[in-house]
Amino acid sequence: MIEVPILLAGYGPVGREYAELVRQYRAQWCDQYGADLRVVAVRGRSSQAEIADAVPPREQWAPAEEVAELLARTGARVLAQAVPSDGGEQPALDALQALRQGAHVVTATKSHLLTHWRQLDETARRAGRSVRISGATGAAMPAGDLARSVLRGFDVRAVQGCLNGTATFVLDQLAAGRELAEAVAEAQRLGIAEADPTADLTGKDAATKLRLLAGLLWGWDPADIAVEAEPIRDQLPAADDGHRLRQVAGASRDEPGLVRVELRAEPVAGPLGALVGPEKAVRYDCGDAGAVAVTGGRSSPRGAALAMIKDTLGAALEATTGFR
Repeated sequence: MIEVPILLAGYGPVGREYAELVRQYRAQWCDQYGADLRVVAVRGRSSQAEIADAVPPREQWAPAEEVAELLARTGARVLAQAVPSDGGEQPALDALQALRQGAHVVTATKSHLLTHWRQLDETARRAGRSVRISGATGAAMPAGDLARSVLRGFDVRAVQGCLNGTATFVLDQLAAGRELAEAVAEAQRLGIAEADPTADLTGKDAATKLRLLAGLLWGWDPADIAVEAEPIRDQLPAADDGHRLRQVAGASRDEPGLVRVELRAEPVAGPLGALVGPEKAVRYDCGDAGAVAVTGGRSSPRGAALAMIKDTLGAALEATTGFR
């Protein structure tokens, strides 16, 4: 049995789902994979809790200490990050420290991947550990798995995707005759859109995910990738019959260092045009192997948490280093 003690950073919607999944399926994963996942500590911005059985109420948490101390005392082998992507330095500092202390990093947080990609990769390789980012590239949709390993040797020349479920939903609502504000409000009511949907509508979120996929595919540093993005707005032209308007993020190996996010009419018979509501899809141009696409996967806190679980099991069971 492989013991996998976990330090969970962040206890918002994704972090809570992650902890609950570990609690609920721990015995099953022991039998199925021979890996005993245990959340041994949870750390927030200013407080933390070490865990015996269940996560205690927040009022019982202690003041937060340095991640290095918590890792050393608990013996955590995985740092699972589910903190907001607010651009702060702390996620990067924590991830680098965890790698230096021999822990793998599993993250749904995007901000430090955009700014510290090279440093994280080099530190992970030196330490013989991995940084796994499925939760940051597509939640439950395994876009990152294809990019980093499944398509290895397939000569991937380009990647295109509808990577933001809110954008897909809103565009379909606009096509049905709703105004933009009305479509966004409906997405928020259904729990599809966040309180501030700016990153979804401007293409920033889709571009971020595509930058990370390009890093996995071609070794580009996301910090050096330029972005050209077309925002979703009112009064968009209607798509022709047999097509649907989609927010498509794309990059090509022939145009290194550039990601484009465009509003484009896609055939309803194709993987991008066939999407319904908040679904997502990615299509890889693999040269002689043809096009390979993956669609679906839940866009929700539980979907992101499941992606992190998959990565945690991968970190425990697979002998790989660097970004995965």
